[in-house]
Amino acid sequence: MELKLVEQLLEKYFQGATTIAEEKQLKAYFSSNDVAPHLAKYQVLFGYFETQKETQFEQKLPLQPRKQNTVKWIGIAASFVVLFGLATFYFYPSEPKHEDLGTYDNPEEALAATHKALLMVSKQVNVGMESVVYLEEYEKTKKTIFK
Repeated sequence: MELKLVEQLLEKYFQGATTIAEEKQLKAYFSSNDVAPHLAKYQVLFGYFETQKETQFEQKLPLQPRKQNTVKWIGIAASFVVLFGLATFYFYPSEPKHEDLGTYDNPEEALAATHKALLMVSKQVNVGMESVVYLEEYEKTKKTIFK
């Protein structure tokens, strides 16, 4: 290969304008023994690509994703939550404590307390029914307007 052509291809190569065929010509030139002395410094560059091309797939890369670490920690956290829930259930049972729950031994006292509770509920329902009267007036007015 002519020296002038090699220098032009090198110039294009460093500008990033060479084609693949031109790069192959440069690699072939620099892999031969007939390299000009002032271009010998580029022989290492093109030789490096050839040696790396051969050794590229000899090394084994770890193919395990990093996600397994996260999954492991999520599993550990979930097991702690389950253990905490079981401990809470075991140490704090859901039995009601023996407090005064409003039970009566005398049926007359129970009837009086029930009557009092029903009277209170009745008062609250009557308050709610008063607001329904306004709705009845609204319905009457709506029927007269939209006949």
